[in-house]
Amino acid sequence: MNFHDLHELLRQELLRRIDGGPLTGTALARQAGYKQGHISNFLRRKRSLSLEGLDRVMAAQNLTVDQLLPLELSGAAAVPLREELAGAVPVVPASVALGEPVVRPEQVVETVQVSAAHRPEQRGPVPPRRAAWQRFVAVRADEQQAAAMDPVLTPGAIAVVDRHCVSLAPYRAGRRSVYAVRTGAGLALRYVDFDAGTLILRPLAAEFPVQLVPLAARESPADYIVGRVCAVYSAI
Repeated sequence: MNFHDLHELLRQELLRRIDGGPLTGTALARQAGYKQGHISNFLRRKRSLSLEGLDRVMAAQNLTVDQLLPLELSGAAAVPLREELAGAVPVVPASVALGEPVVRPEQVVETVQVSAAHRPEQRGPVPPRRAAWQRFVAVRADEQQAAAMDPVLTPGAIAVVDRHCVSLAPYRAGRRSVYAVRTGAGLALRYVDFDAGTLILRPLAAEFPVQLVPLAARESPADYIVGRVCAVYSAI
């Protein structure tokens, strides 16, 4: 866990609270003693906060570092320090993330270093047909994907996808997850619900429509869910 990781964990928690209401960016700025534009730029990954700024924002929301840490990194169950080392995850085209069990070298566009804090532990069984799949891959969000999920995603942001996690059960209580989902021949990054045999793909931006993906009789959500987005890195 480093300073950048703490920024991202705080940013994600604040976005979750804003998305769930009643917190707003304006209210957060007022609570922390900042101008609204300063907080907005932080939430949109356009700037970072100083150490003092982190303290002010966390105090305004009654947050502690322990509350921000992933469950596997906090308390008595903290992972050994050696597991904090970063690992390279391949950034690949959407078509590769959708259907290639193992990424070949020629399919890698670039790589991103992902810390252990953003490479979550496996919770629940891995579907048998996914067990042999390379677990972590990453894709870059295009302008449309980013616009639909702004400010969680920005154009060119790298979304790291855990392809062993295809369950819609909450990974952490009270936190919504973004999923990579097959839509026709393409891939969408959305919040996802499942009801009455239909996957419901929900954007964050109000101007984008909800997408409905009806499932056939013998299909399950795992037939369309590519994986859970476990980390997002903004474009440089």
